[in-house]
Amino acid sequence: MIQIGYTMMTEQAGPRQLVEDVVRAEQVGFDFSVASDHYFPWLDAQGHAPYVWSVLGAAAQATSRIPLMTYVTCPTFRYHPVVVAQKAATVQLLSEGRFRLGLGSGENLNEHVVGRGWPAASVRREMLTEAVEIIRALFDGGYVTRHGAHFQVEAAKLWDRPDSPPPIGLAVSGRRSCEAAGRLADVMIAVEPKAELVSMFEAGGGRGKPKVGQIPVCYDADRDRAVARAHEQFGWFGGGWKVNSELPGTAGFAAASRFVRPEDVAQSIPCGDDVEDFVAAVRPFAEAGFTEVALVQVGGDAQGPFLDWAEKTLIPALHEL
Repeated sequence: MIQIGYTMMTEQAGPRQLVEDVVRAEQVGFDFSVASDHYFPWLDAQGHAPYVWSVLGAAAQATSRIPLMTYVTCPTFRYHPVVVAQKAATVQLLSEGRFRLGLGSGENLNEHVVGRGWPAASVRREMLTEAVEIIRALFDGGYVTRHGAHFQVEAAKLWDRPDSPPPIGLAVSGRRSCEAAGRLADVMIAVEPKAELVSMFEAGGGRGKPKVGQIPVCYDADRDRAVARAHEQFGWFGGGWKVNSELPGTAGFAAASRFVRPEDVAQSIPCGDDVEDFVAAVRPFAEAGFTEVALVQVGGDAQGPFLDWAEKTLIPALHEL
């Protein structure tokens, strides 16, 4: 049975609501949760970007069962790896072992704010690998000193360290990232239901490890209203990782998606209240070998009705997969 997750999408809701929503997600039966780590929303229409690590701390205290996960944190620009290790260890302690640290090479949208530039993807992959090695060393305990190609670490140590460190997930999109994730990570993270990603991850050392996917959905009893909301807030979605990781701000995403039509969005995001459309959207992940899929309900003000419907209709249908 594939595990079904709930996404705390920080780009579309404020911090108090995010915590309230994940509490409700736990109550209705979602198997796990993930949270985005953004400094900017994708579009102005989404309108939010609270600090996810404060949200996770509050969520860890407000919930008791549901696992938590960053989806994903970039540990190379806004944050130094030693700070990411400290934050992750703290959330693992607060959640009593329910946290997984999802990492990725980041998007210019969020990382440009510190003014360090935006190097080529190959350099960003090198930085991510070095960051993971530093985080792992700190999770292991003791003092860590490193003088690497990208990061300097001087006598760092985690003073509050959980007995079981958070599993580390890495976002993948192609062969190089899958090979690195198979070697370095405990979990594979991807947003495309491609069986070749699973195969390459497993060939690189990831056999038997969880594979977590994610898909946006837009529930509404009125399908036209759902399509309009998805178009307004997720018109950027079809750009793909190579585009989405490079654009520096909401104006760029608005320009890149200005010719996207509502019907285009409805082809890639299930909209309305026909549960079979939602099942059909998740099924490719199950068939590709993913073990978990997190759903992103589009619209900060549409979480309550979605969670009620998910409890009665959607989660039971998806668990049939």
